[in-house]
Amino acid sequence: MSLDKIDIAILEALQNDGRISNAALAERVGLSQSACSRRLDNLEKAGIILGYHAQLSNAALDHKMTAIVHISLSGQFEKTLSDFEAAVKRCPNVLSCHLMSGEYDYILRIAAKDLEDYERIHKQWLSAMPHVTKINSSFALREVIDRTAVGLKPAMA
Repeated sequence: MSLDKIDIAILEALQNDGRISNAALAERVGLSQSACSRRLDNLEKAGIILGYHAQLSNAALDHKMTAIVHISLSGQFEKTLSDFEAAVKRCPNVLSCHLMSGEYDYILRIAAKDLEDYERIHKQWLSAMPHVTKINSSFALREVIDRTAVGLKPAMA
């Protein structure tokens, strides 16, 4: 699906306010409410809009520590990867997981309450995941940026 300037305006508005009403969105992008609703349906059906959610504060929920964890597996076989991915999806503290090229197979971003909680996550979850041969953990000192919106227009120089 190719995006026109109205689709991009809709996506930008939703990235800034996912709770915007259809009426307000239609007004913002210069469409009727029914035309705006059809565009939204098309963007969802095309898989461009994957869902709507609330962004929660980990710190306010007492998860004040972020760990970046590099994982090496025993191999890159399809079963090895799928076994690991199924296990990592069950760990509630894993915020994101990426299959990587390079030295490590996966990078995880994990929310923990404190160092003791991270130790629990390491013992009960990470070390117990199938095919894991190496775990390398680093702890974020401060979050500089955590975007939830992707830039839809080229950056200005």
